[in-house]
Parts: sequence; C-alpha cells; structure tokens
Amino acid sequence: MPSLKEYRNRIASVTSTRKITSAMKMVAASKLRRAQEQAEAARPYAERMGRMIDALSANVQKGTSLPPLMIGTGSDKKHLLVVVTSDRGLCGGFNGGLYREVRRRAAALLAGGHEVKIICVGRKGRDLLRREFAPHIVEFFEGIGRKRLEFAEAQTVSASILRRFEAGEADIVTLFYNRFKSVISQVPTGRQIIPFTATSPMASSTASAVYEFEPQEEAILAQLLPRNLSVQVYKALLESAAGEQGARMTAMDNATRNASDMIRKLTLTYNRARQAYITKELIEIISGAEAV
Repeated sequence: MPSLKEYRNRIASVTSTRKITSAMKMVAASKLRRAQEQAEAARPYAERMGRMIDALSANVQKGTSLPPLMIGTGSDKKHLLVVVTSDRGLCGGFNGGLYREVRRRAAALLAGGHEVKIICVGRKGRDLLRREFAPHIVEFFEGIGRKRLEFAEAQTVSASILRRFEAGEADIVTLFYNRFKSVISQVPTGRQIIPFTATSPMASSTASAVYEFEPQEEAILAQLLPRNLSVQVYKALLESAAGEQGARMTAMDNATRNASDMIRKLTLTYNRARQAYITKELIEIISGAEAV
C-alpha cells in the first residue's frame, strides 16, 4: 500500500497537470474565435471564385482548348496528395482521423497500380505518414501559420503543387484537410483541386447563365486558375487551423475534467489511508497501555 507521502505527491502532480490543461484550454479558446472568423470569411470567396470559373468555362467557344488546370492531363496514373495537419499535438483525434482517411486513399491508389506522391503540410501528418509511406513523401512544410496565417504561405504551398503538376509529376492533385464544422466536430475532407472541380452546388446554375467577358475567357482562366489553387489551399489551411484549436480546446477540457475526477478519487483514498494509519496507531497505543 502506498505511503501517505506518495499519495500527497500524486495529488500535487495531478493538480499541476490540471493547471496546465486548464491554461491550454483558455489559450485555445482565445485563438479559436479568430481562426473561426477567418475560416468562415474565406468560404464565400472560395465558393464564388469556383462559380466564376465554371461560368468562364461554360462560355468558352467550342474547339478552344481549356487550360490543363481545368481539364487535367488526360491521365489518372500519377496522384499527388496534399495533407494539411497540425504541427503540434494535444488536440485529440484531430490528426488521427485525417491520417486514416489519407492512409485509406493512398493504399487504394497503390493497390490499383497508381503512382502516389505526398506533400505534408504540418509536422504531425509527416510523422504519422512516414511510418508507412515514407518513400512517397516528396515535400514537407512546417511552421505555416505559427503566428498568423497569411495568404503568402498558401501561395508557397500552391506554387510547389503547380510546379510539380507542370513538370508532369502529377495528373490529379487531391487536398486533404479537416473541415471546421463546430468546436466538437472537424470533418476529414478530401477535395480534388487539379483538375478543377466545382466548389459550390450553385455552380451549375451560375454556369448556365450567359455572360460576356473582356478579355477573352481563355486569358481570364489562365490567370484565375492558378490563383484559385492558392485560394483553395488557403481555405484549407484556415479550416484546419480553426479545427485544430477547436479540437485542442475540447481535448484540454476533457483532460481538465479527468484530472479533477482523479484528484477527488486520490483525495478520498488518501483520507481513507490516513484514517487507517491513525486507527492503527491508536490500537497500538491502547494495546501497549493495556500490556503495562
């Protein structure tokens, strides 16, 4: 049976842990609001850009060749998976859920005879994926959005994607990230970004309308498609950042509650042990007095 000192040390240790988890919960809550506002503000812009590209492609004259970013290379042999995770842990199943989704997709592609390459944005994704797919990881980004997520950081990632696509290293590019749904819900999402796919269910109705564009649709698409790639990456980074803070806040709240429960149980056990020691000492004193 542990001594009373060991119980006191254990209670003090768990109390210190509770202070840390409680502080981390408050920090995550303060960061969550700003990250959530950024993610929600980016959604309409990304959706509207997708609808605009659909409208442009619908108005291109027949016989005119569309950019490769719109129609692809005509092959689906080479797949590039861009995985957005966090750099830090202590956020519950935030990274694990996305890892399982990416692992399932990568395993299915490899089993089908496709070539798979992976770009990891975030240290946790790299650490998880390199256990099984280390030869397929071709690039790694760390520290993105450490202070404040900027569009320039998304452009850095999208420039790497575009460079590999233009070099013939990828036919299809899929972006994996956690879409922020609520504080307690982040949805692992895989979205094809090359060739371009509509970002909104309203895109079909927009594309059916007739517009006149100046300059020509082909020139606009040539400028708009690379920027749309950066916008989609930026949106995914914002969604992931908001989801990470929500998951961390929830995880730290659960950890704080568990620490409080453990402290109550340890305190009860300590009091019982202390009472047993006192009773034992009283019995020994009484027994000694009676012997005299």
